[in-house]
Amino acid sequence: MGAFLDELDRDPHPLLARLRAQAPVSWVDELGGWLVTGHAAATTVLLDAAAFTVDDPRFTTARVTGASMLSTDGAQHARHREPFAHAFRPADVERSLGEFIRAEAARLVAAIRPARGAELRTSFAGPLAAAVMAEALGLSAAGVTPDAVLAWYRDIVTAVAALPAAPPATGDARVPVTSFGALEARLREAIRSGRAPLLAAASRSGALRDEEVIANAAVALFGGIETMEGMICNAVLCLTTWPGVFALAAEDLDQARAAVEESLRLEPAAAVVDRYATRDVAVGSARIRGGDFVRVSISGANRDPAVFPEPDRFLPRRPGVGRHLAFARGPHFCVGAHLARLEAVTAVRALASGLPGLHLDPEEPAEVRGLVFRKPVTLPARWPAGPREA
Repeated sequence: MGAFLDELDRDPHPLLARLRAQAPVSWVDELGGWLVTGHAAATTVLLDAAAFTVDDPRFTTARVTGASMLSTDGAQHARHREPFAHAFRPADVERSLGEFIRAEAARLVAAIRPARGAELRTSFAGPLAAAVMAEALGLSAAGVTPDAVLAWYRDIVTAVAALPAAPPATGDARVPVTSFGALEARLREAIRSGRAPLLAAASRSGALRDEEVIANAAVALFGGIETMEGMICNAVLCLTTWPGVFALAAEDLDQARAAVEESLRLEPAAAVVDRYATRDVAVGSARIRGGDFVRVSISGANRDPAVFPEPDRFLPRRPGVGRHLAFARGPHFCVGAHLARLEAVTAVRALASGLPGLHLDPEEPAEVRGLVFRKPVTLPARWPAGPREA
């Protein structure tokens, strides 16, 4: 990894600020494409799916899962997305998953409480994200444990990351992955058994074949684990470094929601999204050619001082925080955004109320890393003994 990419991986914010000050859209040799760091430019790219598409053979996830709402645009994207969109509305998410999320978060907190310390990414955030997605997709009803879901997910992510940038010139571009085959079989079983209302409704719509329902369920699973694990960890990291905010989140739901929203702006779990130019197009002074790779830095856009004054500060009641791009914009706005917000707020409140005095371990400082998905490598925390444990 070159120095440029290493800086983006370790601490991208100073570099992104320098690039944004020079130009909101810059050609970067180490990326082999354009890097968008300004909020206005990022919004332009994300809203214009006709000029900046995801439907490109270089898009690696589709080479494992097949076409889905993540990898299509236009009418095909609408066909893939619409059967799932209704189930992710706020009222439907609360009705179908709200109580499960609260109960599972409380169970995980109770399991680690006696130890007076834990690494929260692997003991809380990851297991909660996996359990919620297993429940949402009917996998838990089929006897699949969250641990198994996490194992499949990590295998598939590793396989996607190892794919070469260019797909085969001829033949089937799909790459067989053993863990995806196991996941696919269980999802197909869940559709046929009716144990997963989300999948059954998508299948009954008639718009999608079962293999397309499965492809969309798989990308929902990846997003629901990868970004949720990061969202929860990043939120805890932000809230615990601001005096009083973490404790207040247990008592005040509005405060918890506002603080989580600001953490999404300050350190989005999905740091970038990728697009491919379909034609020659100008964004500001940048002249982008058809076929060029365009990477939108959500991290950069979210700290644009033209939109967010004092952008590097965590301000839990920041005015206008809703303009952040952590869930993207346009046709590919995250279909699971309502679920993600509910889960992150529930997680923060469960930790704050169930583990009073929780603080990050000063002997093992958390380090946020990642080029594409950013989260602490580990998140060691401590808390004092409760009355019954002292």
